[in-house]
Amino acid sequence: MGRRLIYVPIIHTEVDMGSLAESLKKEYIKKYGIHKWEQHLKKINDLWTGIEERLNKRDLYYNNVKVYQDGLPVCGKELEIVRDIANSGGRNHLLLLKLIQNGATLMGTEDPALLIKEYKLIKDATARKGAEKGTDGRTNYMAERDAFIANRIDTTLKDGETGILFLGMLHKVDEKLPSGIVVDYLIYHLPFKEAVGEKKNL
Repeated sequence: MGRRLIYVPIIHTEVDMGSLAESLKKEYIKKYGIHKWEQHLKKINDLWTGIEERLNKRDLYYNNVKVYQDGLPVCGKELEIVRDIANSGGRNHLLLLKLIQNGATLMGTEDPALLIKEYKLIKDATARKGAEKGTDGRTNYMAERDAFIANRIDTTLKDGETGILFLGMLHKVDEKLPSGIVVDYLIYHLPFKEAVGEKKNL
């Protein structure tokens, strides 16, 4: 029967950013202006509407579906984390809850230690107003995160099951997966403007 992974490239909402949201918002507005920020939020919202519409059209047997999420640590409290963020209005996590309610299984996806390291790196870089010092380090952490996620999927996704991976567009987990997992791109790796520009094509 084989293994299939529906790969969903995402852009994080404000809610997803947690405590970093306010400082990142200020930096964005300072650089591009409030109007661009509002446009940015609308595009992200449109993208999530399109993602949900596309997933609804897939013929999925949810009892055989496992859901993997960018930033969700393997910790034993995965559902609690998703519910907390969903209760704050996060489109990504509201969709996760819908999939779980349909019968899908939520999977812890990331190494908690790596997430903490990258969080501190981003926080420090933001405090330095985006100084370039942290760029190489963050790239290294992302590569490590991608390797962990790919291994996590490989060791937990069983024959005959379908995985759904929600992952930021800069990640390259698909390049690290074993050939035995067939990758199905929900939205192919389009530039952000193209991905959200035509809602009917999502």
